[in-house]
Amino acid sequence: MAEIEIRLPKMGESVTEATITNWLKNPGDLVSMDEPLVEVATDKVDNELPSEAEGILVKQLFEKDEVAQVGDVIAIISTDSEVEIEESKTDTSKSEAAVIQNTENESPKQQEILTTSPSDSSRISKNGSNGKFFSPLVRSIAEKEGVSQNDLEKIAGSGAEGRVTKKDILAHITKAPVTAASASQIPAKSAVSLESKPAPVVIPSGEDQIIEMDRMRKLIADHMVMSKQVSPHVTSYVEADVTNLVNWRNKIKKAYKEREGENITFTPILIEAIVKAIKDFPMINVSVSGTQIIVRKNINIGMATALPTGNLIVPVIKNADRLSLTGLTQSVNQLAANARDNKLKPEDIQGGTYTVTNVGSFGNVMGTPIINQPQAAIMALGAIRKVPAVIETPDGDFIGIRHKMFLSHAYDHRVIDGALGGRFVRKVADYLEEFDINRDI
Repeated sequence: MAEIEIRLPKMGESVTEATITNWLKNPGDLVSMDEPLVEVATDKVDNELPSEAEGILVKQLFEKDEVAQVGDVIAIISTDSEVEIEESKTDTSKSEAAVIQNTENESPKQQEILTTSPSDSSRISKNGSNGKFFSPLVRSIAEKEGVSQNDLEKIAGSGAEGRVTKKDILAHITKAPVTAASASQIPAKSAVSLESKPAPVVIPSGEDQIIEMDRMRKLIADHMVMSKQVSPHVTSYVEADVTNLVNWRNKIKKAYKEREGENITFTPILIEAIVKAIKDFPMINVSVSGTQIIVRKNINIGMATALPTGNLIVPVIKNADRLSLTGLTQSVNQLAANARDNKLKPEDIQGGTYTVTNVGSFGNVMGTPIINQPQAAIMALGAIRKVPAVIETPDGDFIGIRHKMFLSHAYDHRVIDGALGGRFVRKVADYLEEFDINRDI
């Protein structure tokens, strides 16, 4: 019987897992190539996964609401016309192989855990005394961090059949008290996270309303906390005079709408200036991996977009430096519409190298944004306001009304110093202030 394994594909930047929300095919059903097979949800996007093969679905290896890791085998399709349908049950060997595959995809820093050779006395058995199976990744983390076999067996696993997952063992390590024995085995770089204070427990009163975080909000919260822990944030501010830009847009927006069939907003114009500045300062367009700085060749601009639920998602404009202003406008409008309608594809949220968030759309004059890991910088665009300003002329200075906005540039101080971060945001402001009022589009 020819069987084809269907694996969970990579779903987005820094996404390592997805929740199975609904199976669209049942064991025994005929599945066509590219036909929707299963619905999954991540912290970035909800999506239907198409089948990578044509045949009969013989196994579902994950139940609804179970979490699968990228690379896990989630289903098996047979290309034979007649097959025996087996009961959907996660196979130990396949799960172990999937964990090993995931380990190969880990970053170099994460793989440090697996390269250490602990003493024989600290070896963790494949199967515990209670019969619970421990994957190679979980055993390696336990041995590295000094978690005993006995302690490992006490961890309540969230995986299939109660297995301990990578997330379970890492959560246990973070919460465990630091003893004299374990402290000697913990690298200095781990001490900060282990000594961090737990979040306070708040007791609501009888009149308070309790709202449980949805799945996306929980994952966003984790991602934001991780970013603040990983990157020392510094924010530089510049106020830009965008009067020429505002007057130009007011002059051409009606004709543009008639010609292109869509509105031209300030967002693509501001993104264009940011892209120009990134080309002037390429060390802004970087990521950090351990002690390596990765300078990104492509300029892919993420634009934080509010969803109807109030959550945020960051679709990405690929190769923004190769697009005209019209092309940027079309990309911004299309991605924003797809985000609102929940029609974004996994590739729409992958590969961002720099992010823009428009806090001015909420009436805010400035913000202190959190870096969208694994990027190294992000810019918040404040509201455009009419303000009195000193205008210098050859005949003297006078007070006039100008359109101004604040640009807030937050960056990772490990690799971007204040001089570079400040010069970059100043350059963005220069491009906006020098906007050609007679520009054709």
